Amino acid sequence: MSWSIRNPASDAGSLATGIDRRSFLKTAGALGLAAPLGAISAGSLWAQAAAPAGELKKVRFATNATAICLAPVFVAQERGIFRKFGLEVELVNFGASTETLLEAIATGKADGGVGMALRWLKALEQGFDVKITAGTHGGCSRLVALKSTGITQLSQLKGKSIGISDLASPGKNFFSILLHKEGIDPVADVEWRQYPGELLQLAAEKGEIHAIADGDPKAYFWLQDPKYIQIASNLDHGFENRVCCIVGLRGSLIRDDLPTATALTRALLEAQDLTVAKPELAAQAFLSQAPKGKTLADLVGVLKDQTHNHNPVGADLRREIALYAEELRDVQVFKQSTDPKQFADQVYADVLTV
Repeated sequence: MSWSIRNPASDAGSLATGIDRRSFLKTAGALGLAAPLGAISAGSLWAQAAAPAGELKKVRFATNATAICLAPVFVAQERGIFRKFGLEVELVNFGASTETLLEAIATGKADGGVGMALRWLKALEQGFDVKITAGTHGGCSRLVALKSTGITQLSQLKGKSIGISDLASPGKNFFSILLHKEGIDPVADVEWRQYPGELLQLAAEKGEIHAIADGDPKAYFWLQDPKYIQIASNLDHGFENRVCCIVGLRGSLIRDDLPTATALTRALLEAQDLTVAKPELAAQAFLSQAPKGKTLADLVGVLKDQTHNHNPVGADLRREIALYAEELRDVQVFKQSTDPKQFADQVYADVLTV
């Protein structure tokens, strides 16, 4: 297993001001908090808070530095949110398979991680001791095509080929669900062709594939080229209010150290709120990983096109997990014997109403 470590500065000055107070109170209510998460000073809701008295709890947390939708994790690090919740977090940028990542969390090599639900759920069906504690946002998967193909809607993809980065990709899983809902068998009626991510556009331009299923930021920026059109995304066709990425924590951490699991989840949710209020902070945190030539304003555009204000927990998140489980079973990704509601109850852990 190969782990590369990123250690952003934990003290980056005071946090931005002008936060939407109503948005904060809505989140606080969802978390069941009797008081605000941090000290509120005049004109600033997320003023940089001093670390709690006493030793910080050391946590190892896995994320993906190349996924802009996960930039709020780095915001939590760089803006002192983790420290505010009594945590000293070491961020691990993972590049291995989902199974390797979840095994690392389950076996204690990492305490938790954040990633795409439609990449994680199949692996969790196999029984990893990892529990989902929160959703972080919606959006970031897109199905695009060259306008020259004449394809503008899902129904036109029957008998066509779709390029993907890997056979277990969230894009393949999600758009298989959408195709199934359109009456197209995603196994028999569509050919999925795998290419390295940087070659997907070339394959489309050479006519080897008719569409591409991939994620942001690449897919977002492909659409800035007038040659491309978006056929669908995971924010349409009834998925406007469905979570895309999730927080997963080591099962033994929740059982043996619930306060740390709670603090970590709350810190990540606060980072999501800050990203909604000040997306430029998340854009800045991602800038070093951005495609060549992209500006801070370009990255803010990507973040605003996602739903970082959609952070389900509790019954709402269990419902969304169960829906995905049922849909993945329909497209033969999940076992037919899997009960969606039981699966959701099994993989979700409530660490917030404590």
